[in-house]
Amino acid sequence: MTHIVAIGGSDAGISAALRARELDPTVEVTVVVADAYPNYSICGIPYFFSGDVKPWQSLAHRTHADLEATGMRLRLDTLATHIDVAGQQLTVRDSSGAESQIAYDELVVGTGALPAYAGIAGLEQLTPEDGVHVIHSMGDTFALERHLTERDPKSAIIIGAGYVGLEMAEGFTGRGIQVTQLQRGPEVLSTLDPELASIVHTELVEHGVTVHTNTTVRAVEKTTAGLVVHAEHDGQLVTHTADLVLAVVGVRPNTSLLEQAGATLGAGRAVVVDEQMRTGLPHVFAAGDGVTTHHRLLGLTYLPLGTTAHKQGRVAGENALGGTARFAGSVGTQVVKVFDVVAARSGLREHEALAAGYSPATTQTAADDHKRYYPGAQPISIRITGDTESGLLLGAQLVGRLGTETAKRVDTYATALFAGLTVEQISDLDLSYTPPLGSPWDAVQVATQAWSRTHTAAGVFA
Repeated sequence: MTHIVAIGGSDAGISAALRARELDPTVEVTVVVADAYPNYSICGIPYFFSGDVKPWQSLAHRTHADLEATGMRLRLDTLATHIDVAGQQLTVRDSSGAESQIAYDELVVGTGALPAYAGIAGLEQLTPEDGVHVIHSMGDTFALERHLTERDPKSAIIIGAGYVGLEMAEGFTGRGIQVTQLQRGPEVLSTLDPELASIVHTELVEHGVTVHTNTTVRAVEKTTAGLVVHAEHDGQLVTHTADLVLAVVGVRPNTSLLEQAGATLGAGRAVVVDEQMRTGLPHVFAAGDGVTTHHRLLGLTYLPLGTTAHKQGRVAGENALGGTARFAGSVGTQVVKVFDVVAARSGLREHEALAAGYSPATTQTAADDHKRYYPGAQPISIRITGDTESGLLLGAQLVGRLGTETAKRVDTYATALFAGLTVEQISDLDLSYTPPLGSPWDAVQVATQAWSRTHTAAGVFA
């Protein structure tokens, strides 16, 4: 009987195990999980802190019993420490420190990513006991919740204003904590152009968050007065003090296991895999936040996303059974809710497209989410990037109020990008319409028509 071993209890590892068992109920599947919380939604953690999700057990996509009911075997609190590629054995260490070997026929590695510290002194030394936190696991979640409950902090500094940083700013604010947000770049949410990110910035300020952009954090220090963050703002040294510090400055691929086994590292120092999620090591697949990503517009890159990890894990699980599935690629679709604003993007921004060899141009417009004569219409601000030589749609960015279906509208652009449509072809899409929900020309199409008017009228492409 074939024995598949999957390392990692998050999106990629569990998806691989589920797919293998789905396709062949006789296959033996063992999942090695470093902690005791398999298949928990890390993306949902900010909503636990905001109080929208209770209790914490609700964050489980599937319970332990649900997973075992599929026929997989779970090895919890077990750390994978070494891969013997030639002998097809995995060395693991349990919570007592005892080591053992697990023989496998095929191995799927989904070890994910680790928090990045961006060279900030003190972050790796200071701990939750000191009041310095990351939130990358359920263990991190429990540590932060204990701090909030037992110490009742009145102020918090969040280093980073990306997706998780913004979600946590909302969560802390809802708990009555005064939040100061420090962002290295010129605007929050650096995955959007500043023209749209500024709308998110305004929303934060209107809800009481103090935002400092162009601020590079150099160090975090614990003092008798509290936690002191040392930073540079426009070339000047500044300090900020708070009861709690949360660092959300990105992630780095967790590649040590595969690197020691001889795998090749590529973009972002992630493990290189092909479209079938093969590592180049015999009988070893890898998927998720620790591996490179095929981007349909950029080629090979590193773009860790939960949606991608699920898809890659599914491909790896199928191919571990001898299948020929391929990961079709990503277009980098992302969305975030910040208080009452939703920001989304898919594809490339202008500078990304230029670096990839396109001839891009970008236009911005605002279009109502539904017919204005029906009460409650609100504008969605949309930036469209297209290739001026071919007319190809290259990217879209949207910001709208909660309730404007911004998240679903970005999915229309994501589909068009996946299919390789031109900007003008968006107008041919047969989108739904009723006055309370849309318009005969949806906001999606109004924005692309504005791009076409500008660039077709200028004779930029034939």
